[in-house]
Amino acid sequence: MDILENVLIVFHFIGLASILGGVLVQIKLFSRGEARVLPVIMSGVWLQLITGIALVGVLSVMPDEEPNNIKYGVKLFVLIVIAVIAIPNREKERPASWAVPAIGLLTLANIVISVFWH
Repeated sequence: MDILENVLIVFHFIGLASILGGVLVQIKLFSRGEARVLPVIMSGVWLQLITGIALVGVLSVMPDEEPNNIKYGVKLFVLIVIAVIAIPNREKERPASWAVPAIGLLTLANIVISVFWH
């Protein structure tokens, strides 16, 4: 089970990197309101969702682990908010100017929750 958990964590980090990387490469476009929800951001959202749910499932069946369901619920809520912002703006030629920066800030919030909430 440890190998499965580690593989899921690696893919979870790849999803995180996809979202944050997709936001950061467009940082110069924020001030002009030209940033877009790139396909890599959407791929990262789905990868984070799938691997996050799988990780909680794996942790739930491990005898030595007791998952912090409140923490994971908050992280899931933040990811759902990211998806709610990203999905309607992904196909728009000119999405809301606040959408991509908000996705970046919410992603950073999820990182902070992961690191500091034990």
